[in-house]
Amino acid sequence: MIDAYRDLFLKPHTTTFTVAGLIARIALPMSSIGIILMVSKLYDSYALAGIVSATFVLTYALISPHTSKLVDHYGQSRILPVATIISSVGFVILIYSAWKQTANWILFIGAFLAGFMPSISAMVRARWTEIYRDHFRLKTAYSLETVLDEISFIIGPPLSVGLSIILFPQASLIVAIILLIIGVIVLVLQRATEPELDQLNTHPSNSRSLIRVANIRLLTLFMLSMGVIVGTVDIVSVAFAEAVSQPATASLVLSAYALGSCLSGLWFGALKLSIPLHRLLLCGGAATALATLPLVWIDSIIILTCAVFVAGIFFAPTMIVAMSLVERLVPKHRLTEAMTWLLAGLNIGVALGAASSGQMLDHYGLDYGFSIALGAGAVVFILAIFGYYRLRHDQ
Repeated sequence: MIDAYRDLFLKPHTTTFTVAGLIARIALPMSSIGIILMVSKLYDSYALAGIVSATFVLTYALISPHTSKLVDHYGQSRILPVATIISSVGFVILIYSAWKQTANWILFIGAFLAGFMPSISAMVRARWTEIYRDHFRLKTAYSLETVLDEISFIIGPPLSVGLSIILFPQASLIVAIILLIIGVIVLVLQRATEPELDQLNTHPSNSRSLIRVANIRLLTLFMLSMGVIVGTVDIVSVAFAEAVSQPATASLVLSAYALGSCLSGLWFGALKLSIPLHRLLLCGGAATALATLPLVWIDSIIILTCAVFVAGIFFAPTMIVAMSLVERLVPKHRLTEAMTWLLAGLNIGVALGAASSGQMLDHYGLDYGFSIALGAGAVVFILAIFGYYRLRHDQ
């Protein structure tokens, strides 16, 4: 397995853009939790903090595909610096307004502009595709990127919490800006691996958004449903740990989910499978749905940890299959936009899962907390069946 991943880096510049991408993408999970920590501390309002953070996340999810569309047409080296500058200005507004405790509406302006952060994960995946298109190593590269996504969400939140507690409330957002800028600078300097541009249209507005393509819409909804499961696991696991008077074990539970996903992603990426992608999507969707069933029978932290570990095992391979399908479904000069739509769907799903499961906990109690994940699992399975029949002739 190690050889499969080591061979990825035989091509020049691959190590540099991979490390740059990891540095830059940590800014996203740091920012969402960093906004909550900063605003709740300085404004003494978790409600305001949650809404401001949601503004950032939803803006990112809705704007990033359009940013990626511009990237496909004009190139990463021209668009990424602009998007990063706009995002950085937004964070500066957020930090300054929280420091001065200005009117709430200024926070929302800052959060909106900060949401112009580019989808670094999509940018790096596009570079791997440029290098290994139609090669078996591409699946391994996608697996690596999925694992690095998981790692960023393991490192980002605790780093954000630590900085805000040890230093000052704005510290995590300042570090997030620095990481984003450093990563983007190094990434755009790697011109040799930058994907080809979309030269088919004189202006990107002349081509319709890929979300209007039925199969891309299907896979985006599929990833959104997967995200709802992740968001539900995050919130309900914390609530369960607090309910059994073991709040510190919440980090163990969430780490188990990420660990299961990382291990399975690494294993899956090293396999050389001849099974068609539409069948793998069906298998992944079915397994993901089944893995949500044990969550409704949780009665201890140990069982919860085991259950989320199993649920995490099926997340990374299923996401890898979805990304591999996108690579087959769209022209190579539109790939960054297509991948960003799937990642946007995932992020929106995480936000929806967290919000809806939180409402479920408040109104119906812990016993019904994981019911949102169960429903999302059923939707994942239905979409996987639909995708199996739609995509078997479109690869």
